[in-house]
Amino acid sequence: MSAPERPLLGANHLYYGDNLRVLRDSIQTESVDLIYLDPPFNSNAGYNILFKGPEGSTSAAQIEAFDDTWHWNDSAEEAFGDVMRSGNAAASTMLRAIRSFLGDNDMMAYLAMMAVRLIELHRVLKPTGSLYLHCDPTASHYLKILLDAVFGAENYVNEISWHRTTAKADYKQGAKHFPRVRDVILRFKKAGKGQIIFQSAVHRL
Repeated sequence: MSAPERPLLGANHLYYGDNLRVLRDSIQTESVDLIYLDPPFNSNAGYNILFKGPEGSTSAAQIEAFDDTWHWNDSAEEAFGDVMRSGNAAASTMLRAIRSFLGDNDMMAYLAMMAVRLIELHRVLKPTGSLYLHCDPTASHYLKILLDAVFGAENYVNEISWHRTTAKADYKQGAKHFPRVRDVILRFKKAGKGQIIFQSAVHRL
């Protein structure tokens, strides 16, 4: 069976909606040079967009941007099934192993949602391309082994630490852990020897 025909990705287009549908319906195989994704972190929180008045003053008006909470339900089961039917044996094996360890819980629902999208992102990336996944320690360890399965462990390049300028002082609210001061960016290449091109000069603002 031949692969489904997809329209060319339009230049300077912003797609709004479910990114899985956009990936499957609108982006051709091996057509993307670089992927940076900053997905939900499984933070178990909701996030709103705040509006400002014409003079720049803060308004009480806000709408929900997205709800970063995940639960094992029919949607999670469907995402898991999509991975099992994807033809990616390594990703299927890894996700089954994680499910046998975690069970059908919130983290597993999040990982199933991510896994099916990582498979599509691997498909659309050019052989010379690379992917940067921005996450945090909530799930970075699970996402790393999912990426190992989807891209191949040999195509792991870097873990980049995104250091915040200020630490979140959770201890003031009774937290027992050290302040959380960094996010994680996982870099994988598609295949071969990815060439790193650095900007010749860096101008600090």
